[in-house]
Amino acid sequence: MRNGEALFEDPDYPSEDASLLCDGSTPIARLQEEVTWLRPQEICQTPALFPDNINLAHVKQGLLGDCWFLCACTFLLKNKHLLNKVLPPDQPQWGDSRYRGSFKFSFWQQGHWTEVTIDDRLPCINSTLCFSRCHSPSAFWVALLEKAYAKLHGSYERLWAGQVSEALVDLTGGLVERWSLGDFGSEEEQRPEQDSDQVRRRRLDLNLLHPVKDQCAVSCSTQSSPGGASELGQYHALTVMEWLDVMTVSGSEVRLLRIRNPWGRCCWGGAWIGSGAGWSSVSPVTAVDLQSRVAEGEFWLDETEFLSHFDDVTVGYPISDEGHLKSIYTGNLLTHSHQLAGRWMKGPCAGGSRNSSGYSSNPKFWLKVCERGEVLVSLLQHRKWRNTEKYAQTLLEDSKNTKHQHYQAIALHMWKVEKKRFNLSRMLNKPPCASTHCHAYEREVVLHGDLEPGYYLLIPSTYQPGAEARFLIRVFSSSSTSLSALKSPAPSLPLTTDGEWENTSFSGSWVEGRTAGGSRNFLSHRQNPRFPFTVCDESAVTSGVNVRITLRQSRPDTDLHPIGFHIYKVIMGHFPFCVPHCYTQDVTLACCLPPGAYTIVPSTYQPDCSASFTLSLARRIHRKVVKSQERLGRAIQEISHISVMQS
Repeated sequence: MRNGEALFEDPDYPSEDASLLCDGSTPIARLQEEVTWLRPQEICQTPALFPDNINLAHVKQGLLGDCWFLCACTFLLKNKHLLNKVLPPDQPQWGDSRYRGSFKFSFWQQGHWTEVTIDDRLPCINSTLCFSRCHSPSAFWVALLEKAYAKLHGSYERLWAGQVSEALVDLTGGLVERWSLGDFGSEEEQRPEQDSDQVRRRRLDLNLLHPVKDQCAVSCSTQSSPGGASELGQYHALTVMEWLDVMTVSGSEVRLLRIRNPWGRCCWGGAWIGSGAGWSSVSPVTAVDLQSRVAEGEFWLDETEFLSHFDDVTVGYPISDEGHLKSIYTGNLLTHSHQLAGRWMKGPCAGGSRNSSGYSSNPKFWLKVCERGEVLVSLLQHRKWRNTEKYAQTLLEDSKNTKHQHYQAIALHMWKVEKKRFNLSRMLNKPPCASTHCHAYEREVVLHGDLEPGYYLLIPSTYQPGAEARFLIRVFSSSSTSLSALKSPAPSLPLTTDGEWENTSFSGSWVEGRTAGGSRNFLSHRQNPRFPFTVCDESAVTSGVNVRITLRQSRPDTDLHPIGFHIYKVIMGHFPFCVPHCYTQDVTLACCLPPGAYTIVPSTYQPDCSASFTLSLARRIHRKVVKSQERLGRAIQEISHISVMQS
């Protein structure tokens, strides 16, 4: 640093209480009067980002409850190319003439890498870091990374409690899955968000991960105080550093796992601690070798202890130096990837689960598989931040419930179709070819499969109709694929050739202040254009679909209104059929109507949305009434002159 030049002080994340706290409802609120902000050169004489001994670079948790984030940081140390993405190398450090007191980091957020710049003033108590640090007191990469992540979230306090899966995705841009370890109890079976496609969460089989056991990120967590880890208390996440099968003196095998506690101290009392009874079952040479691998804060346990004392495991997919995901199921490189953003909006496209009548209005995506291969599809929703004391109290009492404050319960379903032309209603009545387990309060849910070539329809949904959120669809595959948003409902299958069809087309428009009345949610709905028609042929009802209606708006794809229509039976005064509003060029309904007089009322979702449209009506006629064509034709001509009827 040149003499007299002031060091950078971040105006967007100042060294004050606002950067520590969001609502002061966690235990760190008691620290605010004791905290001072110091730069590394004010804490020790020879600060550096990393120590010479890499074993001393591992994280050590401080007074902040962010074990979930620190477990993800541990994975970065095993993968230099990922670490360099988050913490770009060759940044000027202390003692360098280019040093200005600032550092840059990058985090993956909703499909893109976001740069975060901070100054290096760190919260301390009595000149010692009060939050996370390295085992080496002179290494600061963890403390600085934690500050950058806190800035990204708005404060340090917002890092109190979270999911390892979220931090892994934010630090790698990759994919993560969570697996159960314990028994499948009744709690999940009784969850209110379950739907007709519910399956129990899969239980982890470590053998499944064998192809990538040395490359994937693995973290385990406990929701309560297990017998072997009485010090853990409530929710705590730890890192699985390695596991291996060891031959015992009796000739059998025992699987051992080495676990790292981010607290930096041992918290276990099992058979493989120190001079525990487990070591007598293996050869002395093996025992000495394995015990020599244990660093500060680490311990060994066997698979039986692991499965019985921890609740779930988070598995992060390996990422190659070229940035490709590697499947945890097969070890295959997933060299093809796509992503598209979407949104659930109350009214037009937040239809809820498959139990809801509005499910078909949810956003839809085409997945085209060009050749058979392994495919992963993920649905990732945006996080909603909380800022209430009620939330904080819930967080401290039960970490399982915190996800409900951040996220909607979401699921992803997939159907295979023979062609892009199909009957949507008929397809949705069939079971999907793949789906995630019951709607889950997770940031991301994942589908996995070995897919044949063809077209697949993806429908992401929230459990509750009308629930709003933004989301990202991501596809990773070993073979060529493409992903696109479905801008309009899929056209119906061609109508049967049995009988004859009468076709009529109308033109109309929604005019602001006159005929653009909006959906039935608004009193002005009755101002919309109305198109009367009659069903005369009683015998057609017994033959299935006898009416097909298509509404098409005349607007570019980039500026669509959400459109839909209702069919009212004139005499009865009710609407037996309706099409939910969708952002699409056209919507189609094929239905079976009994004889009678009907009115079609097309509308946009919001009032005063001007646009022109066409309405196509096809009615099925049996041969025995074909002779009445001439009479019906005259009636149709009369109707066509009434292109818009005001109520």
